[in-house]
Amino acid sequence: MSQTVVTRFAPSPTGYLHIGGARTALFNWLYARGRGGKFLLRIEDTDRERSTPEATDAILRGMDWLGLDHDDGIVSQFDRADRHAEVAHQLLAEGKAYKCFATQEEIQTFRDDARAEGRSTLFQSPWRDVAVSDHPDAPFVVRIKSPRDGVTVIKDQVQGDVTIRNDQLDDMILLRSDGTPVYMLAVVVDDHDMGVTHVIRGDDHLNNAARQMMVYRAMGWDVPVWAHIPLIHGPDGKKLSKRHGALGVEEYQAMGYPAAGMRNYLARLGWSHGDDEFFSDAQAQDWFDLDGIGKSPARFDFKKLENLCGQHIAATENAALLHELTAFLRVTERPALSDATSALMLAAMPFLKERAKTFPELLDKAEFILANRPIQPDEKSARNLDAVSRGILKDLTPHLQNATWSRDDLERVANDVAEAHGIKFGKLAGPLRAALAGRSATPSVFDMMLVLGRDETVARITDAATAGND
Repeated sequence: MSQTVVTRFAPSPTGYLHIGGARTALFNWLYARGRGGKFLLRIEDTDRERSTPEATDAILRGMDWLGLDHDDGIVSQFDRADRHAEVAHQLLAEGKAYKCFATQEEIQTFRDDARAEGRSTLFQSPWRDVAVSDHPDAPFVVRIKSPRDGVTVIKDQVQGDVTIRNDQLDDMILLRSDGTPVYMLAVVVDDHDMGVTHVIRGDDHLNNAARQMMVYRAMGWDVPVWAHIPLIHGPDGKKLSKRHGALGVEEYQAMGYPAAGMRNYLARLGWSHGDDEFFSDAQAQDWFDLDGIGKSPARFDFKKLENLCGQHIAATENAALLHELTAFLRVTERPALSDATSALMLAAMPFLKERAKTFPELLDKAEFILANRPIQPDEKSARNLDAVSRGILKDLTPHLQNATWSRDDLERVANDVAEAHGIKFGKLAGPLRAALAGRSATPSVFDMMLVLGRDETVARITDAATAGND
């Protein structure tokens, strides 16, 4: 019987959801969703000094924006401390762990002496095999009994087989002297209890896998499938930092990137499916597999991100795009669209979304909708409104009032008026752009007319035609 795939994302709530964490979440989500499995969320909040509810909220908002829905409830690692300790005490009772009474000073002395003598500084506790009857009444930590010989092989789906000599592994602490469990124990217990079958995480955790496998084996639990993915670097090949764009996911939302484009780009950041660059969520879920993840660090590239986002904006259904645009306005605290403006935006969306890579670019193209009369031309477009062009616009208005308001008829009327004044339509387009949008770079003047409607179009052109008469 095939096993149900269960993946998890387990961020620490000590800050925002950064781009590397978002990609890890996405890979886990894609792998589970593509196999009819479960994608779980665990908040690793055991660091009580640095963990904050605000950071947890930021992580959840980031995942919500990216559309990475999780199954079941959110697990708090801190809330499960008693369960973690229970496992440590079970190992202690079974003789697979022991109480170590060595003080920090004794451990430091051991390491100093080993360093001076050229020996390994890996601490070997003298309490490993001491009988319980000989234990002092003193503070202690609980350590697991690591294997002393042989090797541990991490069978990693990305890195391949990674072999670690067992004499390089120390007797890892499970419980601190105050009885609290350590992170390395908590992760294993949580993953086991949550039924996690595949651990997909950054390769900075690769060395942890060998130590965590000691707990799995001591408890007789199945070891999950490991997949340690390379980290993300900047375009210069150095570790991704803020100067490269290592921002919180919410900042990318605030910059106006569509979520679908972000998902597409993050999926391609270290994973490939042939030469495919642009793909849908359904395709990504169907195609995503661990053997498509590369071993080398991926490089973040804003130009590629923008290119993919532009393709997704163009491919998105108009109403869905308006919905996401509305959310963008809300998170950036910009004025909301009125019902009337929303209707005009929806009508204009087929040409607004062409070649727009971000929502600010789309809004810029929609300025003719967002602007209110009287339209104030910018400096460049105002140069198109001289006395001659105003006269032509004045002549155009009665013809527009009698047009059927179809594209063909609007083009015919505009060309006829231009020809009557001995010019090509191209010479009339500049004054029309200034009148309708107050800019020299706009969508097609006929697209704008059709969206604005007869009354608003004629009113704006009349304003521009008579402005010089004040």
